[in-house]
Amino acid sequence: MRILVLSAYHADSHRCWLDGLMAHLPDIEWTVLSLPARYFSWRIRGNSLTWAMQQREVLSAAYDVVLATSMTDLSALRGLVPALCQIPTAVYFHENQFSYPQSAQQRDSVEPQILNLYTALAADRVLFNSEYNRSTFLSGVDTLMARLPDFAPRAEVAAGLANCDVLPVGIDLDLNAPRRLSAGIRLKVLWNHRWEYDKGPDRLLALVKECDRQGLAIDFYIAGQQFRNSPDEFEQIEAILSASDNLVLAQWGYVSDSVQYADVLASCDIALSTAIHDFQGLSVLQAVAAGCVPLVPDRLCYPQWFNAEYRYQSSDNLTEEAAACSAKLAELLVQKKAGRLSSVDISMLDWDVLAPKYLSVFEELSS
Repeated sequence: MRILVLSAYHADSHRCWLDGLMAHLPDIEWTVLSLPARYFSWRIRGNSLTWAMQQREVLSAAYDVVLATSMTDLSALRGLVPALCQIPTAVYFHENQFSYPQSAQQRDSVEPQILNLYTALAADRVLFNSEYNRSTFLSGVDTLMARLPDFAPRAEVAAGLANCDVLPVGIDLDLNAPRRLSAGIRLKVLWNHRWEYDKGPDRLLALVKECDRQGLAIDFYIAGQQFRNSPDEFEQIEAILSASDNLVLAQWGYVSDSVQYADVLASCDIALSTAIHDFQGLSVLQAVAAGCVPLVPDRLCYPQWFNAEYRYQSSDNLTEEAAACSAKLAELLVQKKAGRLSSVDISMLDWDVLAPKYLSVFEELSS
């Protein structure tokens, strides 16, 4: 089987998905066109023009399936390269623009949402990485259609999107590896997310302040991808952790070496999220796969993956949410001291489980 992959905004999570897919479906002949994850507004509108003008020979070759990410301007690309209209196509949504929190630097625009909608309608199959992603996309589309001034085919669009499916990004699990969490007097907490506003640095800051106020014995490992301009909260977080009598700053900054990062994951007890945007939560899931216990907000994708005991109460009030999260951390510290921390089963997300499901979709499309 020959599959053409179109990844128009090839961010780390998209790369992780594609690398896993290709590794676990090695019998497929993969051809990949990707564009770097920068210049967002130009990338989402310009990818069809870029590829149609510069990669026409690749696009016009014979394939059994086209697999595009949701950032791909599929409807325009099919218009510019008619040969693509003859190939069955699946679109994969890592995220959707209907439920993406805007930063202060972004301008309000409906165009990314329209592109998501047109791309979904132009595909033969639409796949989402979580139920949260699927449901927020469908409700967002319906809300948008209700707002349009006239000639909005609301019912027809809803019918066209009725058969969307959920198929998560896989995680590489070593199911035979020991997953023991030893007893100890200090709790090792990992925060391993992008250093951006949508991962809740303001909420992390509020939590660190509350943990310091309570005198909790916690070692914080603040990792994750950093950028040239990081939110101001990180300077305050570092200062508080460095000056605290009870909290310890055990790791600060991105760990680029994969072996060293694996050691960090293996040394920690808790995988913490404070995010206001996570459509699957790969950073948390990868840490859980390494044996960490998740502690995540009761929102976004997390109720799909983890039981209530691993979630803290969400709130728009940062102080209230910090209190709820710190209370959970205090409970987990008691369990750590008693040697009762135990890892969580996420075997349903193993690539060995999910790859055959992807293959089934591709085979149905190409038959």
